[in-house]
Amino acid sequence: MPWAQADPMSERLRFVIAARKHKATFTSLCAAFGVASKTGYKWLHQFEAAGPDGLQDRSRRPKSNSRAIAPEVVERLIQLREELPTWGPKKLVVELETEGGWDVPAASTVGELLKRRGLVNPRKLRMRNKRPRTEPLRHADKPNAVWSMDFKGWFRLGDGTRCDPLTVTDAFSRYLLCCKGGTLGGGGVSREVWAALVRAFREHGLPDAMRVDNGQPWAAPKGELGITKLAVRILKLDIVLERIAPGKPQENGRHERFHLTLQQETARPPEKNMRAQQQRFDAFGRVYNERRPHEALEQRTPASVYVPSPRRFPARIEEPEYPSWYEVVTQNQSGVVSFRGHRYYISGATRGERVGFVEVEEGCFEVHFCKLLLGRIHTAHPELGLVAA
Repeated sequence: MPWAQADPMSERLRFVIAARKHKATFTSLCAAFGVASKTGYKWLHQFEAAGPDGLQDRSRRPKSNSRAIAPEVVERLIQLREELPTWGPKKLVVELETEGGWDVPAASTVGELLKRRGLVNPRKLRMRNKRPRTEPLRHADKPNAVWSMDFKGWFRLGDGTRCDPLTVTDAFSRYLLCCKGGTLGGGGVSREVWAALVRAFREHGLPDAMRVDNGQPWAAPKGELGITKLAVRILKLDIVLERIAPGKPQENGRHERFHLTLQQETARPPEKNMRAQQQRFDAFGRVYNERRPHEALEQRTPASVYVPSPRRFPARIEEPEYPSWYEVVTQNQSGVVSFRGHRYYISGATRGERVGFVEVEEGCFEVHFCKLLLGRIHTAHPELGLVAA
């Protein structure tokens, strides 16, 4: 025999009839029907108000919407949006508050309204104008872990020549590796800096990283990636190029403090010509490295702490190598590569060089030159080109 089916309406009606006859206590009656006292009282009240129809299941939909906007407010918001199409919900809310007299909704509610009315345009992917850099800056915990490089502020020599000293120091030992006088300006600066670096590399070996600011010639201030030919040469030596944040010289504070000492010792007053000034730089370097104690070194001299790098400057700079899972593509002489059926401009500084592509998400590839992350490309959006990292 099948089990008897209980109709909810019949059960509620039976409960109400039994309750009205007062043949049992209300608590025991609720227990017999398996409902809470609160539910029992609710059925009684609904029956008394509307009879048997009051026991029907009712919709649980709220009678009012706390996020609803008054029609007149909706109309005003639409007017404002049409008048000010670039204003978002937050700005529109402020405008309503300024006008006064409105029941101003939340910005999120206004945003939903604009979406429902089709007044919101989807955001387009945009290129971030952020040059690649290493974050965070590494800690100089041993000699040659980090070399700091910069130009000291220029000054005039006795014959009127402008002198822009190039300085390179070891961030751990404070050892002065290079102090070369020159004139900053013109296309020959990069060649002069490279020649000075090659002499330092041959004498002291190669560092793990070089820390620079965002100025020329190691960074192109107006370039999208900020990379220069000099930076390319440094990177191809397997040296990480660290850039401090723009306007944050304190991130290279040790080197900046050294410049004050250099100015005090060699440029007050300056020499009469560049040759004499360079001789003064060289004499200062010997004293600074070998005789001048440093408080951060427990009053030891930089020469007593510094040791040359075991990484020697190669006779021939090799082409960059990438992990086997990278896709390696060579740029043409215009700095353009062909990848996955599309052409992408990388950089004029790296033209003719090999770059590595590695997929980090479906259709999203990171673009590397040596150890430097240049940016990302999205094969689904080739029109964006290379998006700087």
